[in-house]
Amino acid sequence: MNKKRLAIIGATGSIGRAALDICRTFPEIFKVMALAVKSNLKGLKKLEEEFHPELLVVFDKSAASSYIPFYEDVKVLAGQEGLMQLVQEELDHIAFASSGTEAIFALAAALKKGIEVSLANKESLIVGGPWIMKMTSFPDQIRPIDSEHSAIWQCLLGEERNEIEEIILTASGGPFLHSSYEEMKNTSPKNALKHPTWSMGAKITVDSATLLNKGFEIIEACYLFSMPLEKVKAIIQPTSLIHGCVRFCDGSTKLLLSKPDMRIPISFALSYPKRLKMGPAFYHPRITKCDLDFLEIDESKFPCYTLARKALQMGNAYPPIVVGADEIAVEAFLTGKISIVDISPLLEKTLLSYNGPSDINSLEEAISLVDFGRCEARKLCRLFSERR
Repeated sequence: MNKKRLAIIGATGSIGRAALDICRTFPEIFKVMALAVKSNLKGLKKLEEEFHPELLVVFDKSAASSYIPFYEDVKVLAGQEGLMQLVQEELDHIAFASSGTEAIFALAAALKKGIEVSLANKESLIVGGPWIMKMTSFPDQIRPIDSEHSAIWQCLLGEERNEIEEIILTASGGPFLHSSYEEMKNTSPKNALKHPTWSMGAKITVDSATLLNKGFEIIEACYLFSMPLEKVKAIIQPTSLIHGCVRFCDGSTKLLLSKPDMRIPISFALSYPKRLKMGPAFYHPRITKCDLDFLEIDESKFPCYTLARKALQMGNAYPPIVVGADEIAVEAFLTGKISIVDISPLLEKTLLSYNGPSDINSLEEAISLVDFGRCEARKLCRLFSERR
């Protein structure tokens, strides 16, 4: 059997490492051909030594210039040009596991070329969903890696879209599920980074604490599954055992239950339409021992969730602005310049500062609005910081 030739973009991040763990476990199925990182040279060197890919890409050009490959026959490229060259290699599948918008044009090129894609990069769809989804070459070319979107994707396999009544994503509720507003207002970055279920990077962990991440996932789901916003919602499932539900027109509901381990949805995305035998360590506890309580989201306590939904309602120009502004707001919180409860009003003021068209016509325009969001949020951060 021919091995599936893979590239991992964002190889040293939490999702990239989980994807490589699948490759490590099933070397008879997957061959790692290319790895891309932003600037983590130490992590890249270890992965190069283990997997011996043919191509490496370091997005940060200054970091790339100082990288000495472990193997003499490994090619090293840099920057946006390097990512675009990676897509031109002979590959069967690319896992987009990085954060930010840097890989969005490489994603577009991969889709146009007909390469299978596993997608964990939220920004690609939040910013470029209206254009990215039109670039797919065949059904299920984009396989979502996020546990919630993977759950919905799996629940929808074999189903008719016109029979869907509602898509429901789940959230753990984050570290502040049972905290008061005052407790959140005075919390430290250290407390915000204590996610009860998942081990992730700082940015997405803070977004999970404010539930903006869940609002972002609502936007992703609307684009991924061609669903109107009114048919997509989220609820809290504190144990993170239920990852998503789909309610159908006949009154039945499908849901996906599994242990909260990213390697499970990643394995399905990489091996689809088959499943990999992952072993007993990945099996969930017996159903009789599962705590499957559900809670409604308190939108007065987590206004970022509502704001993300509102941004999509306002037009496709607004989600990219939120993406850019949130990068700056989270950085300001992590460095002690603003409180975590300042993030929502800061994002809202950034949206209100935009006076351009509600709907835009190109991916390039969308990416420029990410920069607009960053720029406006920086100005507002200074004002919010001065008030503290």
